[in-house]
Amino acid sequence: MEGSGVFLRVGTFIVLGLGLLLGIIWFLGGNQFRHGTIYESYFQESVQGLEVGAPVKYRGVTVGRVTRIGLVSAEYGNTPRDIDRSPYRQVFVRYLVDTSKIGPVPDLKKAIRYGLRARIVSQVLTGIGYIELDFVDPAFYPAVTPPWTPEEPVIPSIPSTFTQVQDAAQALLARINKIDLDRLAGSLQHLLDTLQGELGSGDVHKTLADAQALLTTTQGAVQGAYLPRLSASLRKTSAALRAIARNPALARTFANSATASARLSGLIAQTSRLVARLNAAVAAGSDGITTLEQELSPILRDLRGAASNLRATTDSLRDYPGQLLSGPPPPDRDLGR
Repeated sequence: MEGSGVFLRVGTFIVLGLGLLLGIIWFLGGNQFRHGTIYESYFQESVQGLEVGAPVKYRGVTVGRVTRIGLVSAEYGNTPRDIDRSPYRQVFVRYLVDTSKIGPVPDLKKAIRYGLRARIVSQVLTGIGYIELDFVDPAFYPAVTPPWTPEEPVIPSIPSTFTQVQDAAQALLARINKIDLDRLAGSLQHLLDTLQGELGSGDVHKTLADAQALLTTTQGAVQGAYLPRLSASLRKTSAALRAIARNPALARTFANSATASARLSGLIAQTSRLVARLNAAVAAGSDGITTLEQELSPILRDLRGAASNLRATTDSLRDYPGQLLSGPPPPDRDLGR
């Protein structure tokens, strides 16, 4: 009996110690976030693993704790028909956030416009969940206004990562279920039958046969060409070309050709200079002839006038030789009348 009493006292002491330790932990955890702002969010997914007192984190930093979890239909539902509406089938979560741990923050409406959202994160090993606040793209996750009047400021929620993966898998399965597998299998079988027919007796078979015949013909031509003899002939031809290239006479011919080419280039250059000089001389002669014509023109006009006067004088002397001694001829009588 005395031994049983000792065990009972030890067990009672251990239980009381554990209870005291849990009380201290609860007390310290409860006093950690006594001051702050209460927010609430609504989730369409299950909140399994999320309990009252669970932490609220902002990018991994604990800034608050969950204070209440409940069903929207029990909190805001007014009629039995509200349960048929999807917004009333959600779960609401209220949590206390110590904004002093975040620092200067914008107005809640502005933060929601920038993409502030809440989501549930479950730890992989323990399955315990917590609320995470973060900024996301508001275009992908727009804020939805609830059809009731919330008791606390609302931070819109987004699906958890697990829920997003689950939704994507369900959408994929739904698309797969819409596929007519029997029809697809029939089409594949028809394709295989058609391919087998083409390989057996169709155009593909004919193409393969022609290719085989071409390979056979090519192989026969190669074998009939007697490649060793052809190779020996090529070697002889190459040796002859090398001998010709090493011939001194051919080298002298190439040298003489190079010299003749250089001389021809010099002659062409001299011819070009001579042509340029001739062009300059012709241009100068043309200018001199033009100047001479301009100077001789008055003299030629005077000579032409003098020749005309001399011709007139000669004609007059030929008709009246005596005018040289007596003077001009008498006037015509007929004209005098």
